[in-house]
Amino acid sequence: MRFLELKVPPVALFILVFVASYFSAQHLSVGAIVLPYKIIVLVIGIALSGVVGLSGIWEFRKQETTVNPIKVETASAVVDSGIFGYTRNPMYLGLFILLFCLGYFFQNLFSVLLSFVFVIYMNQFQIKPEERALEQLFGAEYVDYKQKVRRWI
Repeated sequence: MRFLELKVPPVALFILVFVASYFSAQHLSVGAIVLPYKIIVLVIGIALSGVVGLSGIWEFRKQETTVNPIKVETASAVVDSGIFGYTRNPMYLGLFILLFCLGYFFQNLFSVLLSFVFVIYMNQFQIKPEERALEQLFGAEYVDYKQKVRRWI
């Protein structure tokens, strides 16, 4: 399945999972659940995912390196400042938070579980290949960074 590595842009995958999540909520009554405070969770999730994701983009822009997740080889620096001191993948974390909170809002177990499918796919086909490429580009500097900062949180 290596042919999927770095092929599906994370935003496209986000949209695909969101559509599947919405479809599940609308058509699979077997997964229906009742969870409290769905509006509050959604609002907090939107705000948190925005802060986390945009903080990652901001740090990449400050370091003048690429935010293009498909062309990892064009990276010009290991970014370890700001939010990257807490998570190696803030943009992906922001997308996960949003998917999870949308699934919660949809009040559907399958919708919530799909957010974790996003994480599994991202780990296997996006993040691991990115990490291999970054290790080749930056060597020990990136390996040290990986040892200090967790992949997600």
